[in-house]
Amino acid sequence: ATWAPDHWAKAVHCNTDKYPELARHKIARAETTQVKYHWPRFVGKNGRIDFHGQDKESIVLKLYTDQGAMGWGLTSKDAESYIPKMVNQPVSSLIDPQQGIAAGLHRSVDFALYDLAGVILNKPVYELLGAHGPMENLVYSGMIYLDELNPENAVKGLDAVMENCEWDFNYGYRQLKVKIGRSGRWYPHDDGLKKDIEVVQMIYDHFKDRKTEILVDSNDMYSLDDTKAFLEGISPMQLFWVEEPFREEALTSHYLRGWMNEHGFSKTLYADGEANPDHELCMQLGKEKILDVYLPDIFGLGFTEWIRLMPQVKDLGMLTSPHAWGDRLKTNYIAHIASGLGNVVTIEGVTCLSDDIDYGDYPIIDGKLRTSSAPGFGMKLIK
Repeated sequence: ATWAPDHWAKAVHCNTDKYPELARHKIARAETTQVKYHWPRFVGKNGRIDFHGQDKESIVLKLYTDQGAMGWGLTSKDAESYIPKMVNQPVSSLIDPQQGIAAGLHRSVDFALYDLAGVILNKPVYELLGAHGPMENLVYSGMIYLDELNPENAVKGLDAVMENCEWDFNYGYRQLKVKIGRSGRWYPHDDGLKKDIEVVQMIYDHFKDRKTEILVDSNDMYSLDDTKAFLEGISPMQLFWVEEPFREEALTSHYLRGWMNEHGFSKTLYADGEANPDHELCMQLGKEKILDVYLPDIFGLGFTEWIRLMPQVKDLGMLTSPHAWGDRLKTNYIAHIASGLGNVVTIEGVTCLSDDIDYGDYPIIDGKLRTSSAPGFGMKLIK
């Protein structure tokens, strides 16, 4: 299913009585630029994708007003075509912070407009959304992959996995998402499944006395039988969640949830819907208490769409954890969704370092990410 524009895109009626400061500011100019960042270590394969590397770039959009305010955010090349629609327009005609961006604008300008609104109103984004969630939210490390396959780890083998887990623990994470699915591309099938079980058991044994939870993610590279065999192999270990075991499909998903409930994994969350999700199916699976956590990407879906989707997901009793992999900016944006709207069960932590970006005050302390209370998203461009 696709996101129907007429379902989500509603005209913004942001009156000057409600946000007089936004009406006072007009967009004077806008520009895009590239920023560089890197992960703290080389990131290797997952079950589906080859080496991810370490040094990365993103495009950001900067919006300047005639009153001297500036807001910025992650964007794409699409933003260039929307700049003419925003220049000389009052900010109040472009965004209502409680509802989202105006009809006719693209998600590629979402983050910059929310940051700008927060800067103008001198409020963090989560307050603009209502501050319905906690200031500190569970966060997991999304940085653990099939590290024994990285070329430089040939001698270390599985010790490399443990080194990276330990690094993440020391950084503050108390949830570790372990990529599995080795049987998909990188190992002979049975050997890969056996190695997945061995690695997850090894991590569990190492951290079980340190209040650390394990999540697993197959990146759709398992079958139903593989998933059952994996869970049988690690039993009676408890997992926080099982993510993307296979492409979401009604009967297979129903069978997995039923099997988990009957075989000691009733408390393990089933998470899916990250990559090109079948939205209608995922919502139906949530309604039927099959799918526990919905995962569409925070940028791929868009900040405004997440704001509008969250009440529907809540009504179904389904939890969320917007996908963030690749960019710490997305992790911090999700923190505001979590603190502003609630119903985010855990946040995907992407650890990044940058000479171009000041990521702001988002500390990870004992497994929880604290949302910045600075205006907007509380991050700054250095370049």
